[in-house]
Amino acid sequence: MTANPDDLGIDAYSSKDIAARVETSGIAKARLGFTQVLMLAILAGAFIALGGAFYTLVITGSELGYGITRFVGGIAFSLGLILVIVGGAELFTGNNLIVMAWASRKVTHRQLLRNWIIVYIGNFIGALSTAALISLSGVLSMSDGAVAETAIYIANAKLALSWQEAFFRAILCNTLVCLAVWLCFAARGVSGKILAIIFPISGFVALGFEHSVANMYFIPVAFFEGAETISISGFAANLSIVTGGNILGGSALVALVYWLIYLRKAPQA
Repeated sequence: MTANPDDLGIDAYSSKDIAARVETSGIAKARLGFTQVLMLAILAGAFIALGGAFYTLVITGSELGYGITRFVGGIAFSLGLILVIVGGAELFTGNNLIVMAWASRKVTHRQLLRNWIIVYIGNFIGALSTAALISLSGVLSMSDGAVAETAIYIANAKLALSWQEAFFRAILCNTLVCLAVWLCFAARGVSGKILAIIFPISGFVALGFEHSVANMYFIPVAFFEGAETISISGFAANLSIVTGGNILGGSALVALVYWLIYLRKAPQA
């Protein structure tokens, strides 16, 4: 008799199983204590910032060609979400998937908003602190300051986007980020989770989509490096627009869509 791979725990979870696992995870996240959520969120902000720093270094001076350079940089940026998922941390964009548990009425409005607000603040603290540490460390002075020039270029390019460009890029970004997290719930081991992360994340980076937590690093680090074109008002405007787009992409286009497919209860006759 041939054993079922799923019974042996070596096959990926089915989409229906993933939906149930995401819902259960959302309930657990919503019930975490304040200190635990905040500390895990600070870690996630720092992890994403480290991915951003790695990306900045990798693309500096690259002669691989435009598309390939961005793809390789995206693989480097994947470090951030790998650390979040495997290391364990609370990321605002990924936590948009809690909407699945909310739609099932297993998480209240208050619990959802509480988690998002605490995690968002924690992510900001982690990313901003890491931006300051990266700047103070002097690593951006590598290659005769070319890495710092790249960091400033990245920030200026983000701030130059129109609100429509930033908003729709943010929707697309968190669609891919939440799909990466979704795929991680399909994996049964660490290697599977890492592989599930790399292509969605490198895809959004290569395509120039906008991630709110990443911007919490990219824009401040350029400011710390002396970019005169960066203002607090411009940063705040970019962050608010990108955050709104991220929420729509992750909550509506991933969480609610999968909830409707797999978790919505059929109306009673």
